[in-house]
Amino acid sequence: MASETLTTSYYIQHHLTNLTYGKLPDGTWGVAQNNEQVAQMGFWAIHLDTMFFSVLLGIAFLLMFRVVAKTANSDVPSGWQNFIESVVEFVDTSVRGSFTAKNDLVAPLALTVFVWIFLMNAIKLLPVDMIPGLAGLMGLPYTKIVPTTDPNATFGMALGVFALMIYYSIKIKGPGGFGAELAFQPFPKWMFPVNLVLEGVGLIAKPVSLALRLFGNMYAGEIIFILIAAMYGAGLLLGAFAGLLQLGWAIFHLLVVTLQAFIFMTLTIVYMDMAHQEHH
Repeated sequence: MASETLTTSYYIQHHLTNLTYGKLPDGTWGVAQNNEQVAQMGFWAIHLDTMFFSVLLGIAFLLMFRVVAKTANSDVPSGWQNFIESVVEFVDTSVRGSFTAKNDLVAPLALTVFVWIFLMNAIKLLPVDMIPGLAGLMGLPYTKIVPTTDPNATFGMALGVFALMIYYSIKIKGPGGFGAELAFQPFPKWMFPVNLVLEGVGLIAKPVSLALRLFGNMYAGEIIFILIAAMYGAGLLLGAFAGLLQLGWAIFHLLVVTLQAFIFMTLTIVYMDMAHQEHH
């Protein structure tokens, strides 16, 4: 690289770029080898690393819980069984405290959202160069391992929750009742155009805020980890200081990782509860 600044800039940019598959400038389909190709791929490009790690962690979540369910022992439970039961009890308490209707889907949905997002957030605690370095040895130009730092993943999950919310709103209240909620609140019925705009904006804002909150917090945390890692190449003194910063930020980020998963789960439960409530 021409200068230290350029090297640091490239290092940060490289770690924030997804492994992207899409239509290349020559008209063929393949993996982008540089940022220019990534930018030219457009809407139909697929972030392979986001897909791979999110699916991998989803499978890991299912396998962990299945193994515990198959080997559960009420007489002498293992430490892992106790941990899993604590997680299930925690989620169950959250659902009972926020969801007032009856729907057998909500508790499993809340558990899936919480554990899956926690695992996707927690992978951030791995050294930032470890997996990208191994992927580079395999010939992959980019590897961004934290799915929740990709807005495609967070918006995908938020839109899934939003679709369920709309489905149950219409199922419980009927199309007329759902439409009346949008058109006849909070002002009198004759002001339905204003009501429709206000309620429509509020409805659309739910998945947007749900997705951006998770993405923003995780993306900012990832940038800080990358900046700390870049300090290791700036001399012995800054490298030692970076080690202390990395340890402190990792410990603090354990709270952020858990909190963001909890917030997404709680809002999912609240939105599902709102979908089941009929307003008169």
